Amino acid sequence: MDSRYAFMEAWLQSIGSKHKLLSTKPEVASNDASFRRYFRVACEGPEQSLIVMDAPPPHEDVRPFVKVAQLFASAGMTTPKILDQSPEQGFLLLEDFGSHTYLDILEQHAKPSERVAVASALYREAGQSLLSIQSATQANSLPLYDEKRLRDEMELWPSWYIARHKGKTLSVAQRQVIDQAFDCIVQQCLAQPQVYVHRDFHSRNLMLLAGDRNPGVLDFQDAVIGPMTYDLVSLWRDAYIAWDEEVQLDGLIRWWELAKKAGLPVAGDFPDFWSQFEWMGLQRHLKILGIFARLHYRDGKHRYLADLPLVLSYVLPVLMRYQELAALADLVIEWLES
Repeated sequence: MDSRYAFMEAWLQSIGSKHKLLSTKPEVASNDASFRRYFRVACEGPEQSLIVMDAPPPHEDVRPFVKVAQLFASAGMTTPKILDQSPEQGFLLLEDFGSHTYLDILEQHAKPSERVAVASALYREAGQSLLSIQSATQANSLPLYDEKRLRDEMELWPSWYIARHKGKTLSVAQRQVIDQAFDCIVQQCLAQPQVYVHRDFHSRNLMLLAGDRNPGVLDFQDAVIGPMTYDLVSLWRDAYIAWDEEVQLDGLIRWWELAKKAGLPVAGDFPDFWSQFEWMGLQRHLKILGIFARLHYRDGKHRYLADLPLVLSYVLPVLMRYQELAALADLVIEWLES
């Protein structure tokens, strides 16, 4: 094992008796798209196991995770309890939510009608979780999803997806088309009500839990205050599982109605809300195309290339649906056909 594992063992030995750990040699639980790694360690008691987060400095900082976990939990979202921490070493000891992600559960149902029925129940609970944090939004408590952040994320698309993955060199005119589209996207996103945003509220970060705690929510450390529809895009236009548009519409209408009843400042007419959802989705999916390409070429995490076609399938219909994006739609179609 690497040196980080040795440091982790030493840390677990120092806290083992306090948490009744049965071993100080944890087993790999999962990795994600960042430098973070997760390990599972056995313990006494009904929980039977705990999770160790390894977030190596200087690449990662556990303090935002701790802050957001407490902030979202106080609002009613189910986040893992933080049982011990060593921020200077980059270690956290967490409650174990198990290994049943929403994606795992949904993929057990191959028949579309069954999958949609299961999703309806799961996503209703996920939507309630979003309502709880959005209703609790406090100004200045988290970083803002501001214009610079929105633009910087979208720039991953031309730099990593277009240039590196597709091998295209942009002309001045093509770059101008992209910049004009980015202007429209940013304007639309910033015009939305600004609330707490998880930023990766999708099927791999939502865990099926027993009782009334569902879903258990992970990977929230990059949370911000930003556009209301962002997490809904992550949920319903997921990079890892596809839903027909009528299923998306049904789920979003139900959430929109609940949000109105909860007093959230959603658009008064659903077509306007749907439009906000689509514009926000375009920003997120352009970013994801760039991130997945970067993960492949820079970080050697090749499995994400398989998810590019689904993400691209979200982008093109939106480009073709809105007149302001027609020039970019023509450009993307030209690249796809060449």
